Order: sequence, then C-alpha cells, then structure tokens
Amino acid sequence: MVVSLGFFSRNVMRLKRNINLGKGQTDPITNKPERIKNMLRIALGQSKMVTRPIPGILHLIVYLGFIIINIELIEILIDGIFGTHRVFSSIGGFYGFLIGSFEVFAVLVLIAVIAFWSRRNIIRIKRFSETKMMGWPKLDADLILYFEIILMSLFLLMNATDVEFQNMNNGNVISGYIYPYFSGYSEETLHLFERSFWWSHIIGIFIFLNYLYYSKHLHIILAFPNTYYASLSDMGKLNNMKSVTNEVNIMMGKSSESDVNDDINFGASDVMDLSWLQLLNAYSCTECGRCTSACPANMTGKKLSPRKIMMDTRDRIEEVGNNIDTNGKYINDNKKLLGDYISMEELWACTSCNACVEECPISINPLSIIMDMRRNLVMEDSSAPSELNNMMSNIENNGAPWPYNQQDRLNWNE
Repeated sequence: MVVSLGFFSRNVMRLKRNINLGKGQTDPITNKPERIKNMLRIALGQSKMVTRPIPGILHLIVYLGFIIINIELIEILIDGIFGTHRVFSSIGGFYGFLIGSFEVFAVLVLIAVIAFWSRRNIIRIKRFSETKMMGWPKLDADLILYFEIILMSLFLLMNATDVEFQNMNNGNVISGYIYPYFSGYSEETLHLFERSFWWSHIIGIFIFLNYLYYSKHLHIILAFPNTYYASLSDMGKLNNMKSVTNEVNIMMGKSSESDVNDDINFGASDVMDLSWLQLLNAYSCTECGRCTSACPANMTGKKLSPRKIMMDTRDRIEEVGNNIDTNGKYINDNKKLLGDYISMEELWACTSCNACVEECPISINPLSIIMDMRRNLVMEDSSAPSELNNMMSNIENNGAPWPYNQQDRLNWNE
C-alpha cells in the first residue's frame, strides 16, 4: 500500500508539474458557487453523458458502481493492516444492506462493461475506429474494461468463498448463489481461495490506481477540477488576447510603450504557449469521440478531429515532461505542437461552431486550442489561407471584406 500510494503521489506531482507548464489562466476564477454547481452536475451527476441515453446510463452504472463498491475498500484496508476480518460486520443488518448493494452493483457493472466491450470490438462504432484510436488508445480502452471485469469478479468470488460471511447470511444476495459451486471443497481450501481472491483484489486496485496516470481514465479524477475551472462565459464568446489589447491601447494613447513585452508570442505554437486550463483539458480527455462525431467539418470528410487535437496536445505535454525528467530542464527538441503534431489543414478546417465544446461530457474546449494556434499562424507566421488573407487585405484597404472601393459601394442601387 505504501509503495502504491508513493508511486501514485509521484505521478500526481509530475502531472501537476506538466499542467503548470502552461501560462496563467486568462479568465479570472469567479462565481465559485456556480462552478461548484457545474462540477456536481456535470462531473458527479453525469448530466451531459445521458444526452445519449444508452451509453450514458451504462456509464452511470459503471461510475456509480465503481465508486460505491470501493467503499468496501475501507474495510479491506483495515482488515489487511490490523489482521481483522470483516471488521464492520458487527453493525448487523445495515452491513448486510451495504454488502448486498455492493454485490448487486458489481453484477450491473459487469453487464455494462461487457456492453461497452461489445460496442468497441463487435459492433465497432465508427467513432471508436478512426486512425487515431488504433494501437495504444484501443488497447488502453480495452484494458480498463478487462480491469473492471476482473476486479468485480474477484470481489464476488472473495465473498462467495468466505465461509464466515456466507454463514452470516447477511448481504450475500449474489455471492450466495455462487457459493454452492465451491461446496465440495474443505474449509481450509475455501479459506485459501478466499485469501487468494482477497489479495488479488487489493493488488488489482493498487495496480489500477497507478495505471490511471498512463490511461485516458485519468478523467475519473480530473473531470472534477476540469468542470470546476471551465469557462462560465457564453460558448460563442472568444477571448481577446491581452498582448493585442495592449498594442491597441498604445496606439490609442491609453498605455505607454513601456508596457510592451518584446518576448511575447501571439497565439500558441507549442504546449508551453497554452494556458494551464487547456493542458488540464488535454489530460482530462476521455477519448469518447463525441466531439468528433458532432464536428461538421469531420462529417464532411475534412481532416479535423477535435478528439485528435486533445490527444495530440496530451502526447506533446508528455514528450516535453519526459524531456524535463531526462535533462533536468527543458532542452529544445526542435519539435512543436503546431506542425509536428497538428497540421494547418486540421486547424483551418474548423468552422468555430462550438459543436465539440457543447458535446463534451466534461466541458473540454478543443476550440480554444485551435483558435490560439490559428492566431499564431496569422500573427507570427503570416500564414493563412489565401481567401482569409484577401479578406483581411480588403478590410484594411476598403473597410469591407469585398474588393470594391468604398466610393463604389452603392453602385448596385443605381
């Protein structure tokens, strides 16, 4: 337990370090009651998950089941540390109600997980089959399902082979039906089975805990801060860049030249140019693909996938973090998020419609990353599609997006 929690704490500190590689958050953290409400409603209450009822309800069962069943972990840890056996059984009928509830949820979780596995591997739903989801992402998704199946099965088997618990006949609503299959074994053999299942279950939980950092299922933890810190502004509102605002204020005489920072970058070309909230978004991504399935650009065959944007951002943060771990500080590796991970074609395919933001179950904002990288292309590299450059040139010269002299604007009226 000490080794497991120590390794988990190390990874938590590494995660915190990587997220803090981002710049400060642009929006002030205000209206805390509303933020808490969003966190409870979206992260805990799964309100956006159930907009698609079948996967939403299945996910809710797995989520609640896993949380509720792990209450039993308190008793398991106490028993393991102090050598007791079912230390809470003395509370009587309520203990039976709890364990019975845990067993029922374990069966429901098994059913839901098998349904999820079938959706990915038999039905092969389209959003789980795009190129970015092959290899490790697919294996990761399946591994978590296997973890769930094993842990739930071990919990039921542990209860079924616990002779003392079965003799109590208090809470064995599912394991009581499994126990007869072991009735031919001696008490000593059953005790050996029960201890084996007990140890396998607790070790499996410790492995699962430390696997989270390397998995998309880190969202089990990060969904809560992610929904709390998510922007409360209208989704259609794009933030102004402070650096540009400062330049405009200087031109209008509202600020002095001393306010200019010569080292400032416009937009984002790498993960260090993004905000810490955008990096938290990347680590929180569930890879569910709802954003991509709702993206009109993706629907029409464009290269853009909002899910890929978030996965690429996370991959790049991890690469930078590994660089720091190896060298003690970040050494330029001649790579960037823009270009090496995310192409210009993907960025300019976005219609900025906010469908991905609206669809995300835990309030992730892929559009903010796309817009910041677009800003970098336009304002740092003067790189934009010819149509956009023509429009901006017309606005600058003619005061309108069209290539007509201002004096000729009303000719259509003649």
